[in-house]
Amino acid sequence: MSDPVILLLSGPNLNLLGEREPLIYGSQTLEEHVATARATAEVHGYALEHLQSNHEGVLIDAIQAARDRCAAIVINAAAFTHYAWGIHDALAAFEGPVIELHLSNPNAREPWRHLSVVAPVATGTIAGFGGDGYGLAIGAAIRCLA
Repeated sequence: MSDPVILLLSGPNLNLLGEREPLIYGSQTLEEHVATARATAEVHGYALEHLQSNHEGVLIDAIQAARDRCAAIVINAAAFTHYAWGIHDALAAFEGPVIELHLSNPNAREPWRHLSVVAPVATGTIAGFGGDGYGLAIGAAIRCLA
């Protein structure tokens, strides 16, 4: 029997981590964050799948495909956090834990970043801890599954 799966989703522009606004988002690449998440998951007997997309529909398709297949979802929806109600609806139909993740703290930034359409359907949010947030978010998902 294979390990249960945690799905890690990364939204728009996160493929530019390490290059884009390092004072806000840090100097680590998305691949480095995914490696941290994968290592954390594997230590606890979980497999990690990762998908990054700049397209909302691709993320919605991945969330729908995770139903009855993945134990939990960790999502850094990036800018989609603030207006992508389709992602909200897809996450609402997922029965496992959903952890919202942000490298920075959106509530300490511009007012338009204060609204999250993900938060109302998330089990919890990890925000403002930079790259450490990836391990924290995977750990939170695993604790919710215990």
